[in-house]
Amino acid sequence: MLTAFARAFKTPDLRKKLLFTLAIIVLYRLGSHIPVPGIDYQNVQTCVNLAQENNNSLFGLVNMFSGGALLQITIFALGIMPYITASIILQLLTVVIPRLEALKKEGSAGTSKITQYTRYLTVALAVLQGTGLVATARSGALFSGCPVGTQIVPDRSIYTTVVMVITMTAGTAAVMWLGELITDRGIGNGMSILMFISIAAGFPGALWAIKESGKLAKGWIEFSTVILIGFVMVALVVFVEQAQRRIPVQYAKRMIGRRSYGGTSTYIPLKVNQAGVIPVIFASSLLYIPALVAQFSSGTSTWKTWIEQYFVKGDHPYYITVYFFLIVFFAFFYVAISFNPEEVADNMKKYGGFIPGIRAGRPTAEYLSYVLNRITWPGSLYLGLIALVPTMALAGFGGANQNFPFGGTSILIIVGVGLETVKQIESQLQQRNYEGFLR
Repeated sequence: MLTAFARAFKTPDLRKKLLFTLAIIVLYRLGSHIPVPGIDYQNVQTCVNLAQENNNSLFGLVNMFSGGALLQITIFALGIMPYITASIILQLLTVVIPRLEALKKEGSAGTSKITQYTRYLTVALAVLQGTGLVATARSGALFSGCPVGTQIVPDRSIYTTVVMVITMTAGTAAVMWLGELITDRGIGNGMSILMFISIAAGFPGALWAIKESGKLAKGWIEFSTVILIGFVMVALVVFVEQAQRRIPVQYAKRMIGRRSYGGTSTYIPLKVNQAGVIPVIFASSLLYIPALVAQFSSGTSTWKTWIEQYFVKGDHPYYITVYFFLIVFFAFFYVAISFNPEEVADNMKKYGGFIPGIRAGRPTAEYLSYVLNRITWPGSLYLGLIALVPTMALAGFGGANQNFPFGGTSILIIVGVGLETVKQIESQLQQRNYEGFLR
């Protein structure tokens, strides 16, 4: 693999793409450390350290996707999250709104139009989330355990607030632009690469926190155990992410003029984890809502105490049960809207394709739906178990909290993006008659 990696840098155009991607990554990480104008940087650092000691994980998911920039309140504080949210919203609306569904069927022209709508929605969401972040920072609800009287935003004038929101919105637009530059001129999908880097940036700190909080052999026993668990988790995720059910498809021969078309055999690859990481994001976001409402509400009440007791820390059996069932539900929901068996069956019938032993048309759609439901069950249960690894780590390791590196959303994205990027580099190497990474 190292030899293939060296050959990649010896190929001029591939080396140029790799170096360009690395340069964009460095620029992105630099922007994640430049504070937004109008905040007290020293107070922010104090509150961040105290929040880590108190295991504050209310904004853990968003902070993870921003590479730790959210709690630092930098110009890239919102990170890639507004774009992810906008993409998911547009994908869901495509099923509901006929106009978007028609654009999706128009090919590259329709896709570019949907991409344009995604950009507009990303900017709008960035304005909304930036305003919410500034309001949260001003109210002191962004961190738990901050010293009384600590001012994150000393100047509370409208001008300062507007400047902060505009800066973070511009930062989100810049992140979106950097991702598209990687897609056009670099290697891999730009947005996925930036998401990968944001998550990977938190790994060293999370691992060192586990070592520092450990009690056996100065923490090295816990550290080694977590590394071992990480290797096992990566192997499991790679195995399941690559697993697929291949449904054979046969195309009949057709005579058009003097030429014969068709007669080939292919297959429809149905992945075990067809929904990817989306169900985990949906379930996590939905469970953040009651915790946010409870944190912003003033005073003490029965419902607020109940939410703080069962849904804020994330290690209560009620929270674990609800979280698991939400992931399973969203796995089936997302698969249902992203893969349409009737549409696939109609396209196969239109081009003379059929599944051996299954009649074309409605029987084919019913068969595809049956197979999809069967493989979605193990896929959804796998997602639920992977997502619960941080919670189990919380019980096993005192310093592992919800930012446990090898579990949940982080490991799914890291492995998925890594596999896809390596495949792209390998395909470019094989185009030049070189051996790829996989021999």
